[in-house]
Amino acid sequence: MRIATWNVNSITARLPRLLAWLEKTGTDVLCVQETKCTAEQFPTEALRELGYESAVNATGRWNGVALISRVGLTDVTPSLPGGPDYDGAQEPRAIAATCGPVRLWSVYVPNGREVDHDHYAYKLAWFEALKAAVTEDAAGSLPFAVLGDYNVAPTDDDVWDPSLFEGATHVTPAERAALAALRDTGLQDVVPRPLKYDHPFTYWDYRELGFPKNKGMRIDLVYGNESFAKAVSDSYVDREERKGKGASDHAPVVVDLGL
Repeated sequence: MRIATWNVNSITARLPRLLAWLEKTGTDVLCVQETKCTAEQFPTEALRELGYESAVNATGRWNGVALISRVGLTDVTPSLPGGPDYDGAQEPRAIAATCGPVRLWSVYVPNGREVDHDHYAYKLAWFEALKAAVTEDAAGSLPFAVLGDYNVAPTDDDVWDPSLFEGATHVTPAERAALAALRDTGLQDVVPRPLKYDHPFTYWDYRELGFPKNKGMRIDLVYGNESFAKAVSDSYVDREERKGKGASDHAPVVVDLGL
């Protein structure tokens, strides 16, 4: 079974690449972030023609998440239970479903913007709500994972130059502590370092030749419980999909399971 996560940075803009990638890789379930569309605009029919069902939490603008599956899609949790509001509304940043033999969350953790910004406090509160929402499944026997754009680099090795991030979001002790607290529910990183290269970054800024110069960050993560982790047979960052015209600024992260 092949499961992946990908911040597509607009599913409308990325649709031809997304469809081609699904066909090429034979991915069974894809967790999508930053759809930047409404639920009505989501390409449900185009995906159905490839044999995929979709569950979507999206309202347009800059957020939006989805699960795309060709192995079943049941028991959908359409948003983050107890999730905090921002600007008076709960943003569409999480969705969960059972896909064949596994239970999955697709998450798009708030960016945080700046440490003294109210979005940073919102980010930490959002992590608390996510931890509460996944605790039971994380400790259970069913293979379970939380995949997505976490907007946190777990260690200094997960950013291209730690000195440039001093005092900035994505690397602060509070954010990393929130990530550690999530792991403490019974989850572990199932995409270990190093893979086939020293720094398996997943995000590179479009500006200043970020990708050609490998000025990246590893912020797209797959955290699975014990049953999920034991089934992992391979994992990789698909750097090739970050190349070329019309690419997202994130690469897909792929995990193969012996299920």
